[in-house]
Amino acid sequence: MSTNRIDHKVNHVSLVVDKSGSMRQHEQQLVRVVDEFVKGLQEESDRLGHETRISLYAFDHEVRNLVWDMDVKHLPSLKGLYRVDNGATALIEAAVKSVDDLKNIWEGYGEHSFLQVVVTDGEENASGCSESGKMHIRIPGAKGKAVLRSWMERIHGAMAGLPDHWTSAILVPNSLAKRTAQEYGFPAGNIAIWDADSSKGVEEAIGTVKSAATSFLRGREKGVRGTKNLFTMGQDLSAAEVTAELDALDAGAYALVPVDRQLPIREFVTGAGHTYRTGCAFYELSKRERIQGGKQLAVAEKDPATGRMTGKVFSGPAARRLLGLPASETTVKPGDNPAYTVFVQSTSVNRKLVPGTELLVMLQP
Repeated sequence: MSTNRIDHKVNHVSLVVDKSGSMRQHEQQLVRVVDEFVKGLQEESDRLGHETRISLYAFDHEVRNLVWDMDVKHLPSLKGLYRVDNGATALIEAAVKSVDDLKNIWEGYGEHSFLQVVVTDGEENASGCSESGKMHIRIPGAKGKAVLRSWMERIHGAMAGLPDHWTSAILVPNSLAKRTAQEYGFPAGNIAIWDADSSKGVEEAIGTVKSAATSFLRGREKGVRGTKNLFTMGQDLSAAEVTAELDALDAGAYALVPVDRQLPIREFVTGAGHTYRTGCAFYELSKRERIQGGKQLAVAEKDPATGRMTGKVFSGPAARRLLGLPASETTVKPGDNPAYTVFVQSTSVNRKLVPGTELLVMLQP
């Protein structure tokens, strides 16, 4: 007698958070960021029918597992689990342990994917402390350097050896830490900067991690099990989604204008022979940008073979959700999509345009 079986997608997420002494002033902010990330996983898993399981690690000079492979729907707020201590920062050890532990999960049935997200406000200075009793920054001379070098080799090996269905990402406090994370082996598109010292920075971090959660799970629906562009936007847009969920704009309702000079946006629009109205112009997303919650988005179709725009433009209320953006302000950088270019509404009159991009201008009816 034949039987049917259910094939389902299983996501294993490991969240690795810094609890060293420098995090004390950021404790409440981190709880908010993590709780919103978990909420994003919960909501999108429910919508897509995925099984998502989460593990939680906290680290200072020691690494502790707080939650192991729990159904994300059952994870309580981090507030009752997370407490900052006065230790140092064993960042490398925490990242390596998380990867090593996840490798113990059996993948015999179902379609599994793995996502590790590390959140820190500092630099590595203590990996191996639990083994040696001393932080490597306090071990004098060549011996201390050798300890750090051995841990660098371990994280290089861990990151380089990840299968295609694994994604490893990190949130760091500044550009210097971003470069260091790249040296560890984190892909550039999986590194985001968060500013824990300002309320705006925390709100941006919340938008970043929620977008990442949405993007990761939506990518799974398209057969993408791992990514090196977790914190980029638009790289996973498909023709089926665009045509089904967005409105094709009438060709006479807009103009695509090549930007050949770095001019303020109002001056450029009027110089191109169009009337400028607040909100009528959409700039091409070509670099890291902060996008406010009320801004509209549009996507223009490209010919994958040439990279040139075909002239077809799509927009609508579903655009933010389709691109994985929350309703709140967030900072994003463009992903590489051969078939679509993302445009963002500008409400400024003096925004400087980037030569070599295009401007989408909505014409008066």
